[in-house]
Amino acid sequence: MGRVVIDVMPKPEILDPQGKAVVGALARLGFSEFDGARQGKRFELEVEGEVDQAVLDRAREAAVTLLSNPVIEDVVAVRAASNQE
Repeated sequence: MGRVVIDVMPKPEILDPQGKAVVGALARLGFSEFDGARQGKRFELEVEGEVDQAVLDRAREAAVTLLSNPVIEDVVAVRAASNQE
């Protein structure tokens, strides 16, 4: 069984209140070395068999069509999961 990992992030020009809250909380907890944070989404799709380029292409199509809102989000990565993921 294979697995595809898809990362979706807000477009750079879109305000990210969740990311802003995260960076504020980091500073309050003493993690002062971080100046910014953006929060996105991660999806994992399981498939029968190996993940090949055709599967990745279909996963990207699904991500653009269903898993993201193309008005405010970018699909930034579509990849086969490694064994550590």
